[in-house]
Amino acid sequence: MKRNCSVSPRQFVCFYVSLALFSLVIASLLVLCGAWLVLPFTGVELLAVGVAFVAYARHAVDYERIRLFENRLVIEQVSAEQRTQFEFNPRWVRVEPGASPYAPVRLVSRGESIVIGQHLALYRRAQFAHELRMWLRRCGSC
Repeated sequence: MKRNCSVSPRQFVCFYVSLALFSLVIASLLVLCGAWLVLPFTGVELLAVGVAFVAYARHAVDYERIRLFENRLVIEQVSAEQRTQFEFNPRWVRVEPGASPYAPVRLVSRGESIVIGQHLALYRRAQFAHELRMWLRRCGSC
């Protein structure tokens, strides 16, 4: 499961550069007309937008990978370039959907609990929990 990102990193950079150039051209024209205070505010604006874009870009490639083997369930989560991997015995895993269909799905096994399905659309979480429970049951009957 991946985040839904509609813009590639290259498109993202091109958009930011075009935004910066446009803002700087407008600010330069205003400076030539005598409104020199526009330039520092343009710099602050571009810095704020740049920080927001960097924060967005860090999480643009986040994902969760769930792999079910005969004797193990492997969950790999990547968030802001930090990779975490969990491994469970599929026969001991309990899938706990949240109180509502929109709540996160939780896996519990031997005192350890993790949240999965964070990148799914809210309305698909209950369906995902049901399907995962079905696959774990099939694996338990092997």
